[in-house]
Parts: sequence; C-alpha cells; structure tokens
Amino acid sequence: MTGQPRYYLTTPIYYVNDSPHIGHAYTTLACDVIARFKRLDGFDVKFLTGTDEHGQKVEKSALAAGIAPQEFTDRVSQNFRDLAAFMGYSNDDFIRTTEPRHIASCQALWRKLVEKGEITLGSYAGWYSVRDEAFWGEDELTQGPNGTKLAPTGAPVEWVEEPSYFFRLSGWQQRLLDFYEQNPDFIAPTSRRNEVISFVKGGLQDLSVSRTSFKWGVPVPDDPAHIMYVWLDALTNYITAVGYPETSGEYARYWPADLHMVGKDILRFHAVYWPAFLMAAGLEPPRRVFAHGWWTNEGQKISKSLGNVIDPIKLVEHYGLDQVRYFLLREVPFGNDGDFSHRAMINRMNGELANDFGNLAQRSLSMINKNNDAQVPAPGQFSAEDTELLAAAAGLLPKLREAIDRQMFHEGLEAVWQVVRAANGYVDRQAPWALKKTDPARMRTVLYVLADTVRQLALLLQPVMPGSTARLLDQLAVPSDRRSFAAFDQRLAAGTPLPKPEGVFPRFVETEAGGAA
Repeated sequence: MTGQPRYYLTTPIYYVNDSPHIGHAYTTLACDVIARFKRLDGFDVKFLTGTDEHGQKVEKSALAAGIAPQEFTDRVSQNFRDLAAFMGYSNDDFIRTTEPRHIASCQALWRKLVEKGEITLGSYAGWYSVRDEAFWGEDELTQGPNGTKLAPTGAPVEWVEEPSYFFRLSGWQQRLLDFYEQNPDFIAPTSRRNEVISFVKGGLQDLSVSRTSFKWGVPVPDDPAHIMYVWLDALTNYITAVGYPETSGEYARYWPADLHMVGKDILRFHAVYWPAFLMAAGLEPPRRVFAHGWWTNEGQKISKSLGNVIDPIKLVEHYGLDQVRYFLLREVPFGNDGDFSHRAMINRMNGELANDFGNLAQRSLSMINKNNDAQVPAPGQFSAEDTELLAAAAGLLPKLREAIDRQMFHEGLEAVWQVVRAANGYVDRQAPWALKKTDPARMRTVLYVLADTVRQLALLLQPVMPGSTARLLDQLAVPSDRRSFAAFDQRLAAGTPLPKPEGVFPRFVETEAGGAA
C-alpha cells in the first residue's frame, strides 16, 4: 500500500433536516465513479461522505418532530447511509458531525485559530437565514411578500443580535487571491472560479463563527455559552476523517484532499472560508473544489411545494441502478445545470445502452458461442481495420484518465461511445456471418477483435456501471485479478471457454404512462 499513489476525495456532508433526493445521489455518484476509477488505476483511495447534524434548523426540526436532536439526527442520518448502500457507493468512511472524533477535531482547530490570533470575541448584528444557516449582507437581500426580506436563495431572513466570536476573514483577502492565482485548478469549472474571485475582490468581512441563541452544536472550548457556527463545524469533517488533530498516520497520508465535490450553492464556503480557516491554522488547503450544477425535473425547478422532488430510490427501482448511474453522468456536461426527463432517460437506455453497447456485446458473443465452439477465437493476421479498432479501444484509457481528473464524465463517456459506434460499424462492414462460409479464419479474427474490444470497453465502464460490466466480463471469462487497468492491455487468450451469453442491457418498454420520480 505504501508505494501506491494516494487519492482523497469527499462529498459535502449532507444536512439531516431533509430526505435524500436526486441532488445528493448525483454528487455522491460523481465521487463514487472517480473513486472506483482511481482504485482500478492503482491508487490508494479514501472516499468520504457523511451527514451534517448540527445547527438551528436541525434543532427546530427535532422540536417539531417532538424528539431530542440526537434521536432526530440518528434517524435521518441513517437515510443517507441507506441511500449510499442502495446506490452501490463505495465510500470508505461515513462521518457524522455528532461523533466524538469530530467534536475533538473541531475544538482542536478552534484552539489553533485562537492561538494564532485569528478568532476574537465581539458581537454580531445582521440578517440570518435559518434555512441556509448563513448570514447575508443587506445588499444581497431582495424584497419578499408582506415586507419580508429574502436571501439570494429565496430563504426568509431574520435580524439577529448576539455576542459572537469572529474569524478574521478580512485579513485573508489578498492571501486568498494570491492562492487562487498560484493554484489555477483549485476551483472548477472556470465560471465558478471567476465568481469566487469576483466575490473575494469585492472585499471580505470578518466572519461570525459562534452562536449563543441555540445549543445544538459543538461547544466552543473554554466558553460554554457559545457553540460553533455550523459551517466551521461542518467543513472540519474533511480533516476529522483523516485523524486530525493527529497529523501523522492517515492525515499525513491523505491530506490535503485531492478533491472536494460540492453543489454550486455551497461553493463560497468551500472555496473562500475553508482555505482561509486551514491556512490560518497553518494547515494545507485542499487541492481542488469542483462545484456542479443543479437538476430540474421536466423543465421545472425542483421543490417540495411543487411536489416534483425526484426520489433516486424510486428512479432506480423503475429503470435499474446502472442505467440511472449512466444517465446522470452522461446526459449533462458535468458542472452545468441539467434537466431530468423520462423521455431522455429512456432514449439513453434504449439508444446507447441497449442498441449500441448491449447489441455490440450480445451479437459478438452470440456469434462466438455459435460459430467458434463457445471459446475465444484464435485470431490470424490483423488487417488495417482490425488494428484501427483495437488501437481506438486501447487509446481510451489515457483519455478517460484525463477526463476523470477534470471531472468531465460526459467527455469520457462520449469518447467510449465513439469506439462503441466504431465497433458496430466494423461488425456491419466485416459481416462475420458471411465470412463463416467464405473465410472461416477471417471470421475468427474479426470475432476476436470484437471480443477484445468489448473487454476493454467493459473494463473502462466498470466505475460507472459496476454491476452490468461485471456480468459482461464474466461472459468474457475475464478473471477477477485481470479487471484492473493494470491488465487493460492483456488481451483475451485464444481457446478460453466462454459461458452462454445473456443480454446485459435490455430495452426499456413503458408499460404505462408516466415514470418513476
């Protein structure tokens, strides 16, 4: 293990006042695909997700439910664990901010910031949104109905005055701008980077980092009247999970994180406050923060009031796990907003999975089963067209590495599908069913080229569709120790017995109107 390159990636920790929805599934799926890809590529991966369990909103939700906050968070946090298991996520750790390890980590970071002179006591007066757990400036507010004021998120705000500890964020403006300039890949995509730089250039105010008006949070060390503001508490989870305040062991191995994956609504906390907290404490900031977009549902903004929240579990039950995983990363350029529609889902399933890839695998393996005694054919001399297809498949691995490192899943999948389409064209032109009578040796070569191309495609698609590709690799008799990318160039051995092929990507036929969300 010590010789392996390491890769540490995180989802945001999800707020427990709500049920898991498509947005949570999407963020964690993106991380899961990266984690699986990196493991297959020889990396020692740590993949973290979890739940954010403190704050006024949780305290209020627990009160409304008539139970203690800890019991409330125990229940709701389990929903996120259940979703992770249901979606087949391969996270190595699941962190809860109510865990003793996390409280110890937060208090250690707080003490370090106090020691460095970065936290001071004062008093706060400002507009606060319980829903966002955030303070907003007067210039950021809009007018709501009946004279109410609304945050940029649409959440109502209330005027709050209380004693508060402050983090000296104002002193970090130029240091953050210098950091962004020296680390151009720190924030992605570029549009989000530009937003953050513009925000920081506009001037930074000191940040309130404690509250006294409620009690559900991490106690401030040496001042029990205060609890930590939820964002200082929440962000610290990323170092808690690697053992902070212990800086040997996992911390030394995995920190700084290679990637924090977040939704665009929480980018400011991750790209401004978090690196400032870390650098102020003498710790390294993460290497990259990627902010992805939001989903709409059939063209409409998703909201509880509209009743159009997409339940990922129902979606999977209707369409299939790998089909949903594929669609979410294929349909929209990652980083952009995207629209979920049942028609688009079915078109991807039937067009690309069933017709393109499923059909390629099924007809190739069926012809081998029928015409070559159900074993890997022995190829003859490769023609220029054989070599071209094999080279195109072999060239996918470096393309996918690059796409994964930029979080451009859609580009990686399109590159794979270019080879899928090329392989289908190759079958049509070579017509191995006709070669069976005219040139059996050539037929065997063509079928070998197809089988090995399907092997390489299946290997590369494992991170996105692990279940389906495992079944395909079983049908190619690829042993479990030859399914990593280290074995990508190890071609199929002629004469290997193959099981009877079965379709992996069935066509989706709607039995009734409507869909699954």
